[in-house]
Amino acid sequence: MLFSYKAIDQTNVKREGTVEAANIDAAIATVQKRGYTVISIDPVEEKDDLLNFEITWFQRISNKEVVILSRQLATLFDAQVSALRIFRLLGTEAENPQMQKVLNDIADDLQAGSSISRSLAAHPDVFSDFYINMIRAGEESGSLEQSFGYLADYLDRTYQIVTKAKNALVYPAFVVGVFVLVMGLMLTMVIPRISQILIDSGQELPVYTKIVIAISTVLTDYIGIILALASIGGVFLWRFLKTPVGQRAFDELKITIPYIGDLFQKLYLARICDNLATMLQSGISMVQALEVTAEVVDNAVFKEILQNTLVEVKGGRSFADSIAEYPEIPGVLSQMAKVGEETGNLSEIMKTLATFYVREVNNAVDTLIGLIEPVMIVLLGVGVGTLLASVLMPIYNMTASI
Repeated sequence: MLFSYKAIDQTNVKREGTVEAANIDAAIATVQKRGYTVISIDPVEEKDDLLNFEITWFQRISNKEVVILSRQLATLFDAQVSALRIFRLLGTEAENPQMQKVLNDIADDLQAGSSISRSLAAHPDVFSDFYINMIRAGEESGSLEQSFGYLADYLDRTYQIVTKAKNALVYPAFVVGVFVLVMGLMLTMVIPRISQILIDSGQELPVYTKIVIAISTVLTDYIGIILALASIGGVFLWRFLKTPVGQRAFDELKITIPYIGDLFQKLYLARICDNLATMLQSGISMVQALEVTAEVVDNAVFKEILQNTLVEVKGGRSFADSIAEYPEIPGVLSQMAKVGEETGNLSEIMKTLATFYVREVNNAVDTLIGLIEPVMIVLLGVGVGTLLASVLMPIYNMTASI
């Protein structure tokens, strides 16, 4: 819940701002931790109107901004600049008002004596559990600048690979969208006028022409019902995918679709290996690394695998033997992990595997992009050719018989 406060600091300077807290008592405690004396504090009424939604959407903090911020933090911490000064400086220079607010709130918490990890944890919509655990490990080991360096490199790799995978799907989605739109306009606006001429001619129409006319008639006569049913179906599907069962089914579908599933599977394996490598290199235990990785893997199937593996590792079983039981985990991963555990070099093995799977994802994306264009050309050609042939052939026959 968001609270707006007015307070004075230790130098009797008036301060105003907002804090996120579960209730008003927690909000007062948060403001007091910053060294302020509370004058007034009230809950902020959250507006649900469209304008407020649009403003929040355009001011939200993107993954790219978090990547850039992490790189700046790594550089400044490496230069031995104090944490408070770093967040004050970056908060002043931030272009996104939302990012500016977050960094200033973190600086206020640091000034009040809070640790960096606890200050970051107050903004879970910006900093993930993985991010916070990495920083907490850096604080405990006294290598905070190294942790920010690991984070900057990790987030940069993750951002690049996810962005490349998403961009590979933009072109086919655009082409398919335009194709569906054009075909819809043809079937609802052009074909009905031509079909009446063909029917009135009295000639025997080809089967494919009858099919096209039938589709056009259904779309024209029942377009309202079709759109309503599609909208209702879309809402039910969206709500189903928000449930644990629906999310699990969708995530399982993503990794089992031919070819595309292989791409998604390698993407998640790259994320798992990279997360584990980064956390293990920072001195985080395998148990904690598995807990965090399970939460940030972003796939219900692999999350379940990691949670089951976590239970077995807590019970004394090795990581390699635990993951070897699951068909979604390639044999090379479990075998390499076993070698890493035996040699005490598991973090480096995970790093090597992460590099391998990232390269595999890049190759799969490049291959997909190379296949998309010819496949799209063939499909579009067949679709448009069938539509035109179903109209032009009867017209040609009718003209030839005159």
